[in-house]
Amino acid sequence: MAMLSLQNVVKRFGDNTVCDGIDLDVEEGQMVCLIGASGAGKSTLLRCINLLEPIEDGAIYLGGEDISIPGLDPQPVRKRIGIVFQSYNLFPHMTALENAMLAPRRVYGQSREVLRPQIEELFDKFGLADRMHHYPDQLSGGQQQRVAIVRALAMKPDVMLFDEITAALDPQLVGEVLAVLHLLKASGMTMVLATHEMDFAREAADKVCFLKDGHIIEEGPPEVVFEAPTKAETREFLARVL
Repeated sequence: MAMLSLQNVVKRFGDNTVCDGIDLDVEEGQMVCLIGASGAGKSTLLRCINLLEPIEDGAIYLGGEDISIPGLDPQPVRKRIGIVFQSYNLFPHMTALENAMLAPRRVYGQSREVLRPQIEELFDKFGLADRMHHYPDQLSGGQQQRVAIVRALAMKPDVMLFDEITAALDPQLVGEVLAVLHLLKASGMTMVLATHEMDFAREAADKVCFLKDGHIIEEGPPEVVFEAPTKAETREFLARVL
């Protein structure tokens, strides 16, 4: 059974169908990269998975449980599915450590004393041990993005979603954020990424899905999608971006 399964997922905004019958299975420990032009539906799909957007049709299963039932309380689901956006959304008046501890303290009622060793370990793992007590405006964009990832991981999710998390970064800072994703993959985290980093997707993904106009046009191992795509739309897109 897949860790995450989308079946015929449809999302509309008015008359605009942004996700049009999406089927996708993500196995436990897999990294799935969503590629495609801006407006293809990648970000909206991630927001649907995290229940930030209700879907019009279809179903989303997490560990075999239907999480897309209308009226379902989204908060227990969001404990299990973390999401990181391209904007860091850190609280400016809190240190990096305080930002990371806020959600698990509020949601799980855990004390600072219990949380601190676990979260300090995450900061250390991602090369931020010397930045824990800095405020966001004292951190580079890459450091802020890594803090946002630590904050999401502090909730101990089953699945992590990443929405173009390097898009707002200077090119020289992209590598340090992608290095975190490599570490997460090595640890067995289940991940779905919307990304424009084609070299990273080719190197690190277990599965690549090319989206266009709300459809998954093609999916498969990166060596197939990048080296021998079967669809003309995929070939045209890759010819533009590679």
